[in-house]
Amino acid sequence: MDFAAARQNMVDCQILPRNVDNEQIIDAMLAVPREAFVPTEMASIAYVDEVLALGQGRFIMEPMVIARLLQEASLRPDDVALSIGCASGYAVAVLAKTVNTVVAVEPDKQLAQKADQALSNLGLDNVAIVDGDLAKGNAAQGPYDVIFFDGAVSQVPDEIAAQLAEGGRLVCIVHHNGVGRAQLTTCHGGALSNRELFDAGTPLLPGFEAEQSFVF
Repeated sequence: MDFAAARQNMVDCQILPRNVDNEQIIDAMLAVPREAFVPTEMASIAYVDEVLALGQGRFIMEPMVIARLLQEASLRPDDVALSIGCASGYAVAVLAKTVNTVVAVEPDKQLAQKADQALSNLGLDNVAIVDGDLAKGNAAQGPYDVIFFDGAVSQVPDEIAAQLAEGGRLVCIVHHNGVGRAQLTTCHGGALSNRELFDAGTPLLPGFEAEQSFVF
């Protein structure tokens, strides 16, 4: 299979038609081999415009959703970014191509090892994968210019939002009653403001489901 052609087709047919025009993000999507971040038996479908399941409720997000979220984050070359979830490392690799440093929280040791190897094979040495609770982020190395959620959430935990630097941008997919909407959160003067962006069917990250309410 011609993976370079598949990457070009992904950009031409999935990314560019959805109003993604940031050259750095487009270049990163063309440069990062998505097939290197999926199990070998899934390599032939690595570039479909769908979520790719990795097992245990984890997945690689749709290419279009990753690209649009990163574009909305207004990435800068000197940014320090936090990725909530690393999974196999694909979205983190794209992010790492466009910012200075990425801290990726990943509690699944097997996924973290696979991601670390794939990132190393690509020469991406500006990513630190840390073990931790996804819902807590990683305050020790914050605050962050960018926070990216590698999967959907029912709501953004306050503890993670508090790790956003002044002028920082947080992007994620938020589920409301089963409907996913991309959301941009910005921090100005210590206050956070939210803006909804577009619809997305991205699944929930494990541990970010809505709390069950009881009716008596």
